[in-house]
Amino acid sequence: MVVKEQKRSVAGRKKGSGKFGEETKVIRVPVSAAENIKQMLLAFPKKLKPEPGRTKVEVIYWPSLNPESVPATVFTSRVAAGMPSLAEDYVEGVLDLNKHILCNPETTFFVRVSGDSMIEAGIHTGDLLVVDRSLRPQSGKVVIAVINGELTVKRLFKENDKLFLMPENPSYPSIEITDAMDFMIWGVVTNVVHPL
Repeated sequence: MVVKEQKRSVAGRKKGSGKFGEETKVIRVPVSAAENIKQMLLAFPKKLKPEPGRTKVEVIYWPSLNPESVPATVFTSRVAAGMPSLAEDYVEGVLDLNKHILCNPETTFFVRVSGDSMIEAGIHTGDLLVVDRSLRPQSGKVVIAVINGELTVKRLFKENDKLFLMPENPSYPSIEITDAMDFMIWGVVTNVVHPL
């Protein structure tokens, strides 16, 4: 008896049925970046199902590692709202916002947020947060965290060996981190940028 090998016409998982809801492809990435890329994919925005109003990450931006320096003038005294004065007398120097905001450019990223759960921390819908992955997350710091595939912004709090993510709005409950949760801290928020 001769057995003829046949190729299966349909093998593997149905297209679009994976965790991303669409077709995927294989890519090569540097080994040093693989874990970060994996975590970003696990928090893929199409899979997020946030609670209404809760502050969440809408968009992630990476800074240019070779930004053009745009200096701004810094004044040594307060600006009077009354009679104008000769401002040149009070010039202290110039300020490069890249140096002021990006302490660690290689480990810094920006996120745009939505929701009102962090309103009392001064974080509003549409704000741009500066996040540094190189800083050690400590109790009391505002962090970007991933909980079960959902990115969120909360204040980290540790009490009696328990870890909590605390909102800055009394309308929202705190989140106790348990072993059953898929949890990771992406970075510590260092600055908030929002328009007046």
